[in-house]
Amino acid sequence: MLRVIKRYESRKLYDTEESRYVSLDEIAGWVREGQDVRVVDNSSSEDVTTQTLAQIILEEGRNGSSRLPSELLHELIRFGHRAWSSGVEQVQQGVDKLVRSSVDRLGPVREAREEMNLLRSRLEKLESSLSELEGGHRATKRRTPGRKRGG
Repeated sequence: MLRVIKRYESRKLYDTEESRYVSLDEIAGWVREGQDVRVVDNSSSEDVTTQTLAQIILEEGRNGSSRLPSELLHELIRFGHRAWSSGVEQVQQGVDKLVRSSVDRLGPVREAREEMNLLRSRLEKLESSLSELEGGHRATKRRTPGRKRGG
């Protein structure tokens, strides 16, 4: 369910579900818990959710409580403009790429991935060798002459 928050000119935020004023920290907590929020300017009815969420990120950065790596913020800025024109898919791909590169930095994961690639390569070579052997075996059977009758 979508939680609607009204933002007043005084920048106060009013939760329409609980009929009370709320803080940016409370909204951040709801979002972390999986709640979807929509922040609407009370006077113009303009959707200001994006600005409010960006403000939450900014405030957490100022307080030093942000857990977002700077690489992710860079990627969001790089892909942000394109996301409006070509959709959220590019942002998702950028985040996926960032996550993969972050995971690759972990030694055991990187080593496991390298080992998997090596095993995949060996398996491909084995399959190729088996195919060659099967092909040669069939050709040999066809060339073997049969016995002549009545000779």
